Amino acid sequence: MERLIQYFETIPSAHRALILAGGITLFWLIETAIPLFRFDYQKVRHAGINIFFTFTTIIVNFLFAVLLVKTCDWVVANKVGVIQWINLPFWAEVLIGLLLLDLIGAYFIHWLQHHVKTMWRFHIIHHSDTYLDTTSANRHHPGESVFRAVFTMLAALVAGTPIGIVMLYQSLSVVLSQFNHANIQLPRWAEKALGWLLVTPNMHHVHHHYVLPHTNSNYGNIFTVWDRLFGTYMELDPNDLTYGLDTHMATHEHSHIGNLLKIPFQKYRPPVGAGLAQPEKALHDS
Repeated sequence: MERLIQYFETIPSAHRALILAGGITLFWLIETAIPLFRFDYQKVRHAGINIFFTFTTIIVNFLFAVLLVKTCDWVVANKVGVIQWINLPFWAEVLIGLLLLDLIGAYFIHWLQHHVKTMWRFHIIHHSDTYLDTTSANRHHPGESVFRAVFTMLAALVAGTPIGIVMLYQSLSVVLSQFNHANIQLPRWAEKALGWLLVTPNMHHVHHHYVLPHTNSNYGNIFTVWDRLFGTYMELDPNDLTYGLDTHMATHEHSHIGNLLKIPFQKYRPPVGAGLAQPEKALHDS
């Protein structure tokens, strides 16, 4: 375990890029071979939009990298944060660090983005994708990427995590997010077994259903414990899913980078609701 954390303390940028690209490639191949839904769309063009936002996320994270490292170094040097205050075996410190990073840096900020209107305006871009697949994982407006970077630093401060644990968490987060957005469905036995610990595609796809209350559910990124603990866990039959967002179902609004970048600054639109929104027909066939 210590060697693993030491590796992530100084993980080369090339290795981080390989994790990102490798995850997308793996789940792209799987969902192409055995998709949950056979979308009627141009997969490569759709991926191009989402990969654009992947690169903007990388840029934002790069700009915050120095602050994140300094935050982690400061908490260790000054013994600040949960795992700095308790004396536990190293493996337990890593586990607690990962859990707290997931709680604050993923679940809590995600919950806030759904309940604070200013944050929601930026998060709309992620939810507007009507063809959910593995590339959708990193479809975040640059403004949202800033919110997430700030809360990652806050999580490191509260948890007291050294940079090695943070880098391990971020690497796991990238791959698990690509996994739970992928256009795949696990066998029932695997879904049941994994679903008690990790966020699965079935669970997270519910979060991308186009209307409330399902949109405001299943906020978890890696661990399912937070949704179960805080009562935000929901289920929905995959055959009943419609991806996208009821306020932005028109093609020109969710399929053009220029408009997606402008959405946070457009007039706010309250939720429309099931039966009133007009989802595009024939989005998928099981």
